[in-house]
Amino acid sequence: MTDFMRWLYAHYIAPQLEKADPTGYENSLSLMEMCLDPDLLREYRRTLEFYAGNAFLLGLYTGAGLQSSQNSFGSTQPSI
Repeated sequence: MTDFMRWLYAHYIAPQLEKADPTGYENSLSLMEMCLDPDLLREYRRTLEFYAGNAFLLGLYTGAGLQSSQNSFGSTQPSI
């Protein structure tokens, strides 16, 4: 990943993930934190950084694609 994506993850994505409501995932998340040894926990967090960053980019690409496809259809206002 680029330096910008690492910065974005550390300053925007990770804080948002920490604030997210874990309802329904409490058990799984606590097992990941408690059962992994420090080396595996570090690798888990790096993997989370990778997938979260790429999911963010996918959202940007998808949003840009949706925006350009809406423009190609013309106005969304009904004609009278």
